[in-house]
Amino acid sequence: MKATCFSIFIGIVLMLSACSNSSTNSKEAANEAQEKSLTFLFNFPTSTLDPHQDDNSTTVRAGITETLVKLNEDLELEPWLASEWKAIDELTWSFTVQEGVLFQDGTKLDAEAVKQSFERGINVSESMKAALKLESISTDGNSVIFKTTQPLPAFPSELTHPHTSIVKVEDDEKLRTAPIGTGPFVVDTFDSEVKVELTKNTSYWNGEPKLDKVTFGFNSDANARAMALQSGEADIIYYLPSELATSLKSDENIVVESVSSLRTHFISYNTNSSEVADEKVRQALDSLFDREAVANDLMGGMAVPAGGPFNPDFPFSMKADPVKFDPSHAKKLLEEAGYKEDNGVMEKNGEPLQLEMITYQSRPELPLIAQMLQSNAKEIGVKINIKSVENIDEYLSTNEEWDIATYSNLTAPRGDVGYFLNSAYSLDGALNIGEINDPEINEIVTELNKTTDVEKRNDLGKQVENMTQQKIYQSYIVHPMITVAMKKDVKNYSVSKQEYYLITNQLDVE
Repeated sequence: MKATCFSIFIGIVLMLSACSNSSTNSKEAANEAQEKSLTFLFNFPTSTLDPHQDDNSTTVRAGITETLVKLNEDLELEPWLASEWKAIDELTWSFTVQEGVLFQDGTKLDAEAVKQSFERGINVSESMKAALKLESISTDGNSVIFKTTQPLPAFPSELTHPHTSIVKVEDDEKLRTAPIGTGPFVVDTFDSEVKVELTKNTSYWNGEPKLDKVTFGFNSDANARAMALQSGEADIIYYLPSELATSLKSDENIVVESVSSLRTHFISYNTNSSEVADEKVRQALDSLFDREAVANDLMGGMAVPAGGPFNPDFPFSMKADPVKFDPSHAKKLLEEAGYKEDNGVMEKNGEPLQLEMITYQSRPELPLIAQMLQSNAKEIGVKINIKSVENIDEYLSTNEEWDIATYSNLTAPRGDVGYFLNSAYSLDGALNIGEINDPEINEIVTELNKTTDVEKRNDLGKQVENMTQQKIYQSYIVHPMITVAMKKDVKNYSVSKQEYYLITNQLDVE
């Protein structure tokens, strides 16, 4: 009888235990079901999350780090980690740090932390050092005081650049793989050139994020990004070519949005190349680009032929007509440069004109533009060899044996003429991949950097544009549209002209 009672007792215990485990498992499953996550696929991979050295602006785009100043949808400056700023004199600026902001590890953001972040950034980034031209950084209470070596009337707008992101200064390896910023999402893991796994920053100063987890992935193959969206592996995919955008629009579960960008697809010429150092050769190549065909055929009408570096909607754009496609004129210019046609080949001193062109796949229309130029050049006896590389910036900075390169950049990311002209034509500029050194242009850019009057700045910018259009240091091809596709259940995401603030605390899924 006792044994029977004991058996019944054990049965009851086991049954209760099973019920308890079932209840626990149900709760865990419910919690997992309530967790909100999203996968965002970007088109350009990065090998580092160090915001001071990552040219892909990954940490700002992924909501990891923030800058003192940001741009709104109207490309106007507004406070971010700085609550306000003012010019003390023509060389000195004061920025007050927002109260109540914490780094993602719980430590307080203050003026000293901002100072340390800038000092570290300038120490490791030549482009940041060149852009800010700082003589000193100091603090006064909760304000950071920047003193420049020369007047920089557009200094606040320079602080929208992701290279000026504020991070907690630690060892370089930590900053490369898991920087601690102030943004809405914290780095969990980083798989170089593959993805960043993020979790929400529950103590985010500007409101708790609506998503619990975000995967910010990289894939330079546009077809692969589209397939990931259709299969459910991705929720948002960035930057689509026109043919894929048209295809995805037919899917009732997908939303496709486009907006005119501040980006320009262009060609850079290596001024150290014996062939394209000749202005006539550059002018000839410029005439071999069929910009209308690029915009309408290669890009399905999702671009505008470019007459200069800036979107024509800007007041500092020359609004010049795009250079016309004219192979006969290109051939004439080559003849003026001393080349002669021999059996269908353009030669000079017995040597054929043969050029090395570098391109990359993460913007799929760029290799097509390269192929179009290759085909048009062949018609007048010029041979162009095309080489596709994974990382265009790394390749061009470490190799000198190239003549032409496709490139794409935000030419006016802050709505001001100064950024591109300094970056593209100053000898130490981040975009001066062709090592342009033109004394006339340098003089005008120096004057521009000292000028506060907006109209005069715009006029000076147009002077530089006009000079570069004559000398053809770059060939400006098209201004592309930004096209993004997403699942219908994605909420609070809109395509932005400035391409920076992609993952925010407001981003959500149903």
